[in-house]
Amino acid sequence: VVDGPRFIETWGDPNHSNIPNRLLLLKEGVMCEEIYNSGKTSTVPGHTAICTGVYQQISNDGKELPDNPSIFQYWRKEKNQPAAKAWLITTKDKLEVLSDCNNTTWQGQYTPMTDCGVNGLNTGYRFDAQTMEKVYTRLATDRPNLMVINFKQPDEGGHQGDSARYIKGIVDTDRYVGELWAWLQADTAYKNKTTMFVTNDHGRHTVGHKDGIISHGDDCVGCRHIEMLAMGPDFKRNFVSKVNYEQVDVTSTVAELLDFSMPTAAGKVMTDLFVKLKD
Repeated sequence: VVDGPRFIETWGDPNHSNIPNRLLLLKEGVMCEEIYNSGKTSTVPGHTAICTGVYQQISNDGKELPDNPSIFQYWRKEKNQPAAKAWLITTKDKLEVLSDCNNTTWQGQYTPMTDCGVNGLNTGYRFDAQTMEKVYTRLATDRPNLMVINFKQPDEGGHQGDSARYIKGIVDTDRYVGELWAWLQADTAYKNKTTMFVTNDHGRHTVGHKDGIISHGDDCVGCRHIEMLAMGPDFKRNFVSKVNYEQVDVTSTVAELLDFSMPTAAGKVMTDLFVKLKD
């Protein structure tokens, strides 16, 4: 999950100047041209929608758990998998709340392993490059089947009103995306067996609206319009979908691919992206 770029600086730029790696990867996968965050356009709510499949007016400060179980919890229980096979690795420490939920039946049950921020909740943010190192370590040692990753730099640059840093954040995370997919395809355990989604939690204010790239959080198109690129053996190649999708549809599609049920998720499976529907 790339935190906070606007669509006009990713796929909405006709030259794709900031996302050369994503553009190359489209030859191996699919891109959704019309996908939107229809909930609260902030970091924790956006990530909550992706991980639970439910839009929730959750606090953005990391002091509140999601109400609903996550993809990690549903997957671990149904597939009877140990915690180390599911990882939540995030640059922002507050996103550690995604590992659990308030549902009394599920709270504290089937949670993933976490590596968030400097050293967990309330310890501060770290650099995205450090998060990338943590990802490679866990892939090589624990061989997880399910992982959610967060990169903060576009959001951080935007909030600082530093357009150069904001763009550099998009470019840097684009490089991480390309390198990660290359790593997965070079590893025999993951090659041709793995799906990677690249999406956002939210965008930023539309140019000319309020303070532009500095902020986000309302229902302007800049905040709501996000990206979704995906590669994997079940997906078409070099395919651009014009179907109108929502952020929570990513969650339901993950559940479909890994063949587990998420009865509380509100999204739909993105069926037009598949080479063929699963039996």
